[in-house]
Amino acid sequence: MAVINARPGGARTGTAAAPPGKLPGLAMAVLGVALAWAAHRLVPAVPMLTAAVVLGIAAAHLPGVKARVRGAGRPGLTLAGKRLMRVGVVLLGLKLSVGDVLGVGWATVAMVLVVVTATFFGTLWLGRRLGLRGDQPLLIATGYSICGASAIGAVSEVSGSDEEDVATSVALVTLCGTLAIAVLPLLHHPLGLDDTQFGRWVGAGVHDVGQVVATAQTAGPAALGEAVLVKLMRVALLAPLVAAVAVSVSRRRAHARAAAAVEESAGEGAGKGTAQGKRPPLVPLFVVGFLAMVAVRSTGAVPGGVLDAAQHAQELLLAAALFGLGSAVHLPSLIRTGGRVAALGLCSWVVIAGVSYGGVLLTA
Repeated sequence: MAVINARPGGARTGTAAAPPGKLPGLAMAVLGVALAWAAHRLVPAVPMLTAAVVLGIAAAHLPGVKARVRGAGRPGLTLAGKRLMRVGVVLLGLKLSVGDVLGVGWATVAMVLVVVTATFFGTLWLGRRLGLRGDQPLLIATGYSICGASAIGAVSEVSGSDEEDVATSVALVTLCGTLAIAVLPLLHHPLGLDDTQFGRWVGAGVHDVGQVVATAQTAGPAALGEAVLVKLMRVALLAPLVAAVAVSVSRRRAHARAAAAVEESAGEGAGKGTAQGKRPPLVPLFVVGFLAMVAVRSTGAVPGGVLDAAQHAQELLLAAALFGLGSAVHLPSLIRTGGRVAALGLCSWVVIAGVSYGGVLLTA
């Protein structure tokens, strides 16, 4: 029998109320990564990161498993979705060098900037007009315009977004990115694109890096190389976007503290205090790490074996993080706003595909 002890003020402690540790959830994340890797090996067209999200969603709804996922496993899965995501984003910087960006020409750089800007602000505006809850418009806009679930996880770290908003946004972006793997190759020749143009279109318009690889490889190595390079240019914009969100959150909290101070001085907020939580850094540490890894890669001094090992580690970490985020998806809640979320996803998909297609034709 558990021992329950009373404390002054009615608080009670005991072994029955002890919160579960993080190991059960981390073990679930490891198992999810192993299954996602196996799925990718069996069906190479399915990226491991996409499989990890889907498996996380499935685990959160399977009878006999969902109770553990939402109970004892929740602390560790939340840790995976946040902390491991940060480390994975840092290692993502090793995929990009300054020389790679300069090598594609300023016209392509301008095209990527236009695509990202139009997609981000267009999706953000439409999401708010549709009345989506919380930070969903911001997170979905980030995922579509930058690099899918990885970008959503990075921005949610500085925006302090609700876990359910993060999970819903990840689910939508992953679904649309997965559909792109099947749909875009069918449009390759009907749209009059050669292999190089198709690769650039995929790199500019598909969300996750793994989804870009799976889509572009259908047109051969030339398309794949162009797709990955253009995609990594979009990834490079993750750092300034996260920094901008951090500045916005910092200002919003500063205004909230000022308003609380005014209320307190007027006698309306006595006893409430003015604390609004810890102020986020203007440039989050993991963004600094991302930029540092880009700088390290740009030196050309990193051995190929180290880069390969870092890529494998990055994929495993992001897969664990995305499994954790997927396990937080609650389909009944998603269904309640499904029409509006689906409308936003479809419209944003049309915007990024159309703008990137026009950009590729203009810069070819």
